Amino acid sequence: MTLHDAGTASMAYFYFDFRDIHKQKLHNLLPSLIIQLSARSDSCCDVLSRLYSAHDRGEQKPSDRAMVECLKEMLILLDARGPTYIILDALDECPKTSTIPPPREEVLEFVDELVGLRLPNLHICVTSRPEPDIQAVLEPLTARPVSLHDETGQQEDIANYVASIVASDRRTRRWRKEDKDLVIKILTEKADGM
Repeated sequence: MTLHDAGTASMAYFYFDFRDIHKQKLHNLLPSLIIQLSARSDSCCDVLSRLYSAHDRGEQKPSDRAMVECLKEMLILLDARGPTYIILDALDECPKTSTIPPPREEVLEFVDELVGLRLPNLHICVTSRPEPDIQAVLEPLTARPVSLHDETGQQEDIANYVASIVASDRRTRRWRKEDKDLVIKILTEKADGM
């Protein structure tokens, strides 16, 4: 964020939210990334303007493919200027439905396509629970995967968070110590690293 705020790096962030169907699909991810990247770059604004004009000045919705190509053009322009960070948070909340193709598969193919650009200043961070389909696609794409899922510090952070909630809630403060400890233990285990 410091580099982004100083204008020496570009950044775009998207959170896949299981509670909001509009934040679970590639079709909503793409315009979010495009808008964020064009907000601080005149050259990216020009690319977005061409997409807008090509679709009857907003009368037609661009296809996912048109938006992917727009985003790729922006990333190539930005790569010459310095680092660009794309953060895709909670990919596991993107559904793995019976539709063809499933929304999660579309996003994974998109990430694979971005990595395939081989832009030296493009950095992609994807956070997710360790779902097998996600791991199968992402592990071959990086030389440096980071898994916090089973890390002791991760479990400790979850336990500390649950303990702080139990200690600060008026109702749970009155519970017996054994009950509080049991709730903290079970919720920490059931959090499954998240």
